[in-house]
Amino acid sequence: MTNKALEYAQKIQQLWQGVVETQMEAVLKAAEIAADAVANDGILYTFGTGHSHMVAEDVAARAGGLAPVDAILEPSLTGNQHAVKSEYMERIEGMAEVILDYYRVSPPDALIIVSNSGRNAAPIEMAELAQQRGVKVVAITSLQHSKGTTSRHSSGKKLYQFADVIIDNGCPKGDCLLRLERLEQPVGAGSGVSGMFIIHMVIVQAIQNLIERGIDPPVFMSGNLDGHEEINKPLIDRYWGRIKVW
Repeated sequence: MTNKALEYAQKIQQLWQGVVETQMEAVLKAAEIAADAVANDGILYTFGTGHSHMVAEDVAARAGGLAPVDAILEPSLTGNQHAVKSEYMERIEGMAEVILDYYRVSPPDALIIVSNSGRNAAPIEMAELAQQRGVKVVAITSLQHSKGTTSRHSSGKKLYQFADVIIDNGCPKGDCLLRLERLEQPVGAGSGVSGMFIIHMVIVQAIQNLIERGIDPPVFMSGNLDGHEEINKPLIDRYWGRIKVW
C-alpha cells in the first residue's frame, strides 16, 4: 500500500517550514496591527468565504485567544449550509458594504481577510472598502494562485492589492498538494492547514506585543477548566455589546 497519508503530512511540514522561512516578517507586521487594534480598544475582525471562513472562525471566542476578536460569518458566503450557492454568492459585488455597515467596522478596528485565491468579489471588496474607511487590512492568501488567475471583480484587482500586510500561505495554484495515479485532479488541500497555522501565529505574537507594551492582554481561558468564569466573564461583559459572534 502506498502511504499517501505520510506524503501529505510531509508536504504540510514543508508548507509550514516555507511559511516560517519566508513570511515571518509579514506575520510580525500583522501581529503589530492586531495588537494596535486591541491596545486602542478596537476589535480585530476576521473574514473568509467558503472554506476560508473556518480559518477566520478558529480564532474567535477561542481558549488562549484574544477576547476582542469577531469572525464575520455571513451565512450566504460560508458554504457550511449551501456550498454551491455560496460559491456563486462570493462572486457578487455589493455584499461587502452591507456586511461592513452591519458590523460597524471602523478605526481603531483591524481586519484579517482569508482567501486562498484572492480573486472573488466579496473578499476583494471587503479589503478595498475597509481601507477606504481607514481600517488596516491583513490578507492571508496564496500569491501563486492569485497571480495565476484572473480577478472576478470589476476592478480587475485581487485581494492582495488591497492589503496593508500580505501573508502568503505558500499553497500552489489549485490549493492541493498531491498527485495520485489515474486521477486528473490533485488532492490534499493545504490552505486550511496553512491558514490556521498563520492566523494563530499572528494572535500569539499580538498577545506578546501587548505584554511588552505593558498592557494586560484580554485572553480567554478554556471554558472546560475550573475557574474560567473569573477570567472570561469580565471579558465577555466588556466586549459583549460590540462583538456579534456571541
